[in-house]
Amino acid sequence: MSADLSYTHLILEASLVVQLVMLMLVLASVVSWSMIFSKRLMLKRANRDADNFEERFWAAEDLGPLYSRISGSRHKLSGMEKIFEAGFKEFARLRKQEGISPAAVLEGAQRGMRITLNREIDYLETNLSFLATVGSTSPYIGLFGTVWGIMNSFRALGQVQQATISMVAPGISEALIATAMGLFAAIPAVIAYNRFSNDVERLINRYDTFVDEFSSILHRYAYHK
Repeated sequence: MSADLSYTHLILEASLVVQLVMLMLVLASVVSWSMIFSKRLMLKRANRDADNFEERFWAAEDLGPLYSRISGSRHKLSGMEKIFEAGFKEFARLRKQEGISPAAVLEGAQRGMRITLNREIDYLETNLSFLATVGSTSPYIGLFGTVWGIMNSFRALGQVQQATISMVAPGISEALIATAMGLFAAIPAVIAYNRFSNDVERLINRYDTFVDEFSSILHRYAYHK
């Protein structure tokens, strides 16, 4: 490629609107990649914590000591640990009160778990909407830059007597770079969004199943102990 058609030259010589489009797409790509890496680590940690907690939960003969260890832990609770802590705490609090039926105690514990579950779902879905937005809008933003650049090239072409390919090639080339950058920003964001959405859905189903299983255990505690 000649020096006049190098990528650096084309970007630097592009019109202000096309340069702003390119800058916007670069920023969107950088932010989305940052979110992709942080989201991947977060989901990996959430699954590992769920595995560890389920192993301790089903190995425990009495849930009281497990609750005491978790509630007294110094690390920040999340996921199943937080759901378990919220449910058992509410169950123990209501059970100490006089005149409350076992059904009301169980309902209060389930309500506490559901509230915590919804907060965990919000946490898991953080940044997914941004990735979806980048994936769906970046090609159109890049296309806008392409249309604008081609429009400027043809406008300049109309001011000369004789048109040659060398006159329009730089303008069209810089315009097509905007489309390429739009795709570069969109494709990883779409792939990551689809992957993370599936992982989050599976994790939510796992949490939801735990709520049902724990509710069954609390049901036995409420009616038989």
